[in-house]
Order: sequence, then structure tokens, then C-alpha cells
Amino acid sequence: MKTLGWERCDVIIVSGDAFVDHPSFGTAIIARVLEAEGYRVGILDQPDWRSDQDIRRLGEPRFCFAVTAGNIDSMVAHYTVNRKKRSDDAYTAGGKAGKRPNRAAIVYSNLIRSVYKETPIILGGVESSLRRMAHYDYWNDKVRRSILLDSKADLLIYGMGESPVKEVLKRLKSGINIREIYDVPGTVCRSAEIPPDSIELPSFELVSKDKMAFNTMTRLHYENRVYPYAKTLYQRHGEQIVRINPPAKPLNTAEMDALYALPFTREPHPKYRERIPAWEQINDSITAHRGCFGNCSFCAITFHQGPRIQSRSKASVLKEVRELSKKPWFRGTVSDIGGPTANMYGIHCRIGGCKEMNCLFPEICPHLVVEDQERYTELLKAAAAVPGVNHVFIASGLRHDLALADLRAMEKMVTRFTGGHLKIAPEHLNEDVTRIMNKPPDTLYFRFLEKFLQFSRKAGKEQYIVPYFISGHPGCTDAMMLDLQRQLKQSGHKLQQAADFYPTPMTISTAMFYTGYHPLTNEKLDVPKSEKAKRRQFGMMMWHRPGKSASSVKQVIPANEF
Repeated sequence: MKTLGWERCDVIIVSGDAFVDHPSFGTAIIARVLEAEGYRVGILDQPDWRSDQDIRRLGEPRFCFAVTAGNIDSMVAHYTVNRKKRSDDAYTAGGKAGKRPNRAAIVYSNLIRSVYKETPIILGGVESSLRRMAHYDYWNDKVRRSILLDSKADLLIYGMGESPVKEVLKRLKSGINIREIYDVPGTVCRSAEIPPDSIELPSFELVSKDKMAFNTMTRLHYENRVYPYAKTLYQRHGEQIVRINPPAKPLNTAEMDALYALPFTREPHPKYRERIPAWEQINDSITAHRGCFGNCSFCAITFHQGPRIQSRSKASVLKEVRELSKKPWFRGTVSDIGGPTANMYGIHCRIGGCKEMNCLFPEICPHLVVEDQERYTELLKAAAAVPGVNHVFIASGLRHDLALADLRAMEKMVTRFTGGHLKIAPEHLNEDVTRIMNKPPDTLYFRFLEKFLQFSRKAGKEQYIVPYFISGHPGCTDAMMLDLQRQLKQSGHKLQQAADFYPTPMTISTAMFYTGYHPLTNEKLDVPKSEKAKRRQFGMMMWHRPGKSASSVKQVIPANEF
């Protein structure tokens, strides 16, 4: 600040992560977006929350503090599914645990409020986004209030916040009080009243004691998650009212290109002297798109990034590949060009989308343009031709039912852009469980494996599938897990990694876990909740690795075992 001649910052971002100036990190994106708008941005990375010294380091900002727990929910970062404390943190220098508090967004915001009584505080990031209304909290097994209220913040930005944060700062700069900013899409605020004919969610008090009311709340929110069909939602918390505005308009290709053209260094701040594992994992990868229309029950992407695919242009991605190739630490391999699901790049709806946006279940919607996934393979081919690039691979995983819709493109993905291992996520093979998960049936999984093996052999390559399976999902009985075990044994599968279902805030599956009913169908479900039941189901899936936990094994399956 002294070097730049700044007396104060306009915005100070407080983050639970070490700062990495890379577009895979939310703090970096928001910082660069605001910088491009002309704001003076400071960043307090992993401040010590046990005193107010760090929070005072940059002084009081002119417009607001912007608070995020980081790229990952702080409770997920700290605890395993068995609520055991983790020993490391990938978003911290040296991978050290303990550099951020539990419920970091609340703690940081309350710390700021204790020092700066009137300065506006805006919440953002995954932790806040997925706690925007009353929600079930797995770690203390109860329903908690909207994080906006517990944090004492003034405003919450949910989802991918580039557009909302620009609009909010524009209004603050014009002199509007933050408590008068109530109608920005993609934000949550307090409201003095609920207008007539509005959609009112069951109150916090009601959903805390009535599980059917909790599922009604979940369903109403689910039905109002899609732009531009979503309506404003209201929820009472005692005498306070929380207003949840509709989601922000998804970025178009030009806006995505402009975002990724910002001057990211793609590196950690030079003050760090130890490695940051999360950066090392993604430093040679490229984000080509965001969003996912898969709508899996256990996944929060539809509530955060949204169900629409937002793709960058080929020129934009190739420009970033060229910049990456010039980095002194780049070794010639682009480990991934993708997004939440790699082969959704460029896929769109013929009719522009609908209110449901359940595009892949129970089968691929006829309006979804999936027949030409070679737009994605052509992008990978062009990236591989950039001087200095020796290899381009797919690491973010394929949606296997989509891949089967374009076998020419699938063959290229398998034979040219698979670095020996290819990720897919069938999650389960029992039809009753995949239905509850909103996933394709086992027949498509085995057809994909057949084609994968056929293409690999044709190319003379020994390659491996890395499938992802989940045990302990709501609606999954021991008999269904035994059915999964049977199918794995019959096909020669011996999984080297698996996951026990982890109920994180706001997903459909978490509502099932808490209530015992499917919130969209009211179907009653068996829910394995106890640690004993969850361990038993996990053991059925990993029968060949007794004594192993989901976090202690890797997942590699040779193609020639199928």
C-alpha cells in the first residue's frame, strides 16, 4: 500500500486459504475482477482469529470487507465423514492444518464486526453460498440458521459471484447504504417484510422441528434454482426475515473470456516459503467451462455454479495454454482442460433451457445437443499443438452416458487424451440407488467400460479406468451394497478408492439423510446413519481391502480387468 501510495483499500478480502493468484481460486477471481473495475483491493489471507491484530493489518476499507472461508467449506476441510480431525489442509502453505477456524466465515465476520462496528461485511464462497438459508449441519446434527444471521454480515453473495459483486460495489460507491441493497440477483439480505404473493419458505423454527417442513423448504428452493425461472424466496428466522434473490445471470462466452484474460500470475504469493498442495495439483490445468446439468442428488454444483454450462471460446483457452507454457515450472504437460465434468464443454440446449434443467435423468433430454463432442476434442488437439506443450490430458473426468452419445469423440478422448487413467463417476450400480442419486443405470456404465477397453486395445495402449463409487448413500440398504459387491466381483473389479457419503449443506441427498424421505418425491428411505452401519457398507464395497478407510486408499482399475 505504501509503494502504491494508497492510504486505504476500497475492499479487503478476508480468506481462509493461502493466497494463490490463479483462476481456480475464488479469492483471486474476485480480487482481479474488482481490480479491473478500478477498486483498490487488499487481501488478508488466513488471519489469526484469536486476536484482532491481523484483522487490523490493512486498516478499514473504504467500502467493505468481503469474507470467504476459502475454496472449500472449513468444516469439510477440517473433518472426515466420521467427524475425525484431518491432519492436513491442502489450501495452506506446507499443507498444515489449523490455519483457519471451524465455521471460518462466521468467525472472521464476527471478528471484523468486533473491531469495525459500521463497516459493511459481505459473505461469499462455497461455505456461505450453501448455507444461505436454514440448513442441516452434519457436524452438530441439527438445523442451523442462515449464515447471514449468525455471521452478523450485511449481505451474502451466493454462487459464482463476479456479476453480483460488481453491482454491489457499484452501488456502495454511489453512496447507497448496504442495508438498502436488496434486489441484486445472486444475493441474500435481510428484509423488513414479505410482499404479498411471494414464495415463503417454512420458517427456521418450523424446519428445525418438522422434517417434512424441511423437505418442503428443500423442494421449493430446488424448484427456484434455475435462471431465469427462479423467484425470490423469503424465510422467517424469529423476528428476522431472510430474502434470497434469484440466481445471477450465468456468464456468456465473451464474459467468461474476459474473466480468464485478467492478469493472473497463476502462482502463490511470493511470501510463502512452503508448497501449497492445492496449487500444485492444479497449476498445469485449465478451466474451460463451469456449471453442470448432471443434477446429481449428492452434489451442490447445481446450487453454486448452476445447471447451465458456461464455456470459454477456443481462442481464450489456447491463449491461457500459451501463457502456461511459458512458466518456468511448466514441464510440457497440461494435466487437464475441463470443468466439473470435462465432456460437458460446449454442450447446450436447443430450446435455451427450461425450469427443470434435469437434462440427463432418467435419460438424456432430446433437446440437449450432445452429438458433437468433437468441439471438445478439437480444443484438446489445438492445445496439444501449442509450442512447448507435449501432452494434454483429461483429469476432471468424463460423464460416461454423454460420452456414449458420441463414440467418435469418445474414442479420441480415450486414445489421444487419456494419460493412462481416466476418471468417471458411476457412484453405484444398483438401479434403486442410482435412481435416488439421479445417476444413469449400470448398463451404461458397463457399456462405457466395454468401449473404453475396445478403444484402448485398438490403440495398443494399456490404460486404466478410475471409477468413483459411494457407500452409505440415503436409500441404500445393505442388500443393495451386496448387489454392488456382486457386480464388482463378477466384472473383476477391485476398487482401490471409494467414498462414504458425506452430508454437506443444501444438497438433495443431505435432506434425505436428515429427514429419511426424498424431498422431491416424498419417498420413504432407509438411511444408514450410524458409524457402524456406514463402516459396514463401506466394507462391502472394499471387501478385498479389509481395515482400509475411504481416505487411505487410491483407486486404479486396469482396463484389461473388465
